[in-house]
Amino acid sequence: MTGPRTYADVEVMASPMRPRGHDDDMPALLGPEIRRRRTAAGLSQQRLAARVEADQGLISKIETGVKAPSPRLLKALDDALHAGGDLVDLHCQETHAEPGAHHDAHSRKQKEMVTVAAHRAREFVLSHQATLTTETIEQVYDDVRTLAVAYPKQPLADLLGPLAEVQDTLFSLLEQRQKPAQAQQLYLLAGVTGGLLGKAAHDLSVPHAAMTHARTAFVCAEQADHDGLRAWIRGLQSLIAYWGGRPREALRYAQTGATFAASSGGTVAVWLPLNEARAWAALRNVEETRAAIDKAERAWEQVTVDELDEIGGMCTFSHARQSYYAADALNWHPTEADAAETYSTRAVDAYSDTNRPEWAFGDQAGSHTGLALARIARGDLDGATDAITPVLGLVPEQRINGIVHSVQRLHAAIAHSELGADPAARSLQEQIETFTRTPAAALPR
Repeated sequence: MTGPRTYADVEVMASPMRPRGHDDDMPALLGPEIRRRRTAAGLSQQRLAARVEADQGLISKIETGVKAPSPRLLKALDDALHAGGDLVDLHCQETHAEPGAHHDAHSRKQKEMVTVAAHRAREFVLSHQATLTTETIEQVYDDVRTLAVAYPKQPLADLLGPLAEVQDTLFSLLEQRQKPAQAQQLYLLAGVTGGLLGKAAHDLSVPHAAMTHARTAFVCAEQADHDGLRAWIRGLQSLIAYWGGRPREALRYAQTGATFAASSGGTVAVWLPLNEARAWAALRNVEETRAAIDKAERAWEQVTVDELDEIGGMCTFSHARQSYYAADALNWHPTEADAAETYSTRAVDAYSDTNRPEWAFGDQAGSHTGLALARIARGDLDGATDAITPVLGLVPEQRINGIVHSVQRLHAAIAHSELGADPAARSLQEQIETFTRTPAAALPR
């Protein structure tokens, strides 16, 4: 299978067992994982085979579990697919698997089959309706909600295809004549999807496309007449401008979004003041930074769950993200290092449990980087190294724009600190430089 990942792959990653009758010692998951990474990279079997100097037929047999790769070929596949050793590790785990491991793989295969069947049913529902029904809208709503929840937890390679697919579905429905109430619902979902695509473009360091998606999403918010969505998109635009090094633009978007947030009642009313705090911090205004952080804290008293919060994932804001944002803002001010460390520690603790609904690999990495920055500010190199080490272990697919910028900021902080001449500090800077050479934006798509 070649081409971009489809919506059906988001909930259950493809991991079928090999055909019945094959050697029980053959790996059950390695082949599908190679296929997943290959398709996510947009490579055909033939192109991958050329990269690793192998035959296309052999790649096909490895992906379907008919053949196991030699150690040399496995290492070549790992390198070609930027797996960072994960394929080698998976092979080692499988060759030492417990007796029940193949049963688990069979269970995953069954889940994949019903998910693929559900995807086909979804296509039927969306393409064979003369008029828009409640079931159709509920299906698209569930698609958007699934993607919004998956976005903070999964690599972009797994989500770009499904996001584009759902956006195309929504645009096609909106291009047809719809009842006003139904059109309003579709515009809301199109706005959320456009916002997620804007975030994806930002994460891949394509700022022009990010703002284009965000502006289109805001047009959808206007058509939906939804203040919560208007506020959320303004928050997204503030985020894009902040990481793009345009703090005054980030400040403007955060402040204009606050007008809409006041009437929406959702957690976006907490997010926007924290975007404002980061912008003020980048402008080196410590008083306004503190005031905006306090404003965000007070905003919780007025929060009521709105439609975006019900979607969840990227569309809602949590106390954990609040701590991360506050730390990120305060780290701009050397005099606020103690407070930044307090907020960072709180965020690191909150994101340590990957089972929590608000867990996000990007925010977790940002929290660790914030803690490292705070420790550098008070001269604790060992503590900073401990904090940043998990971030430097992220695979390239997770090295999104914000993470790379944060780590580069740590590199600069080390250089400008009294620790800069320490050999251990220089070693840490070299590790950072190695990390930033292969961001998610550099991977084939």
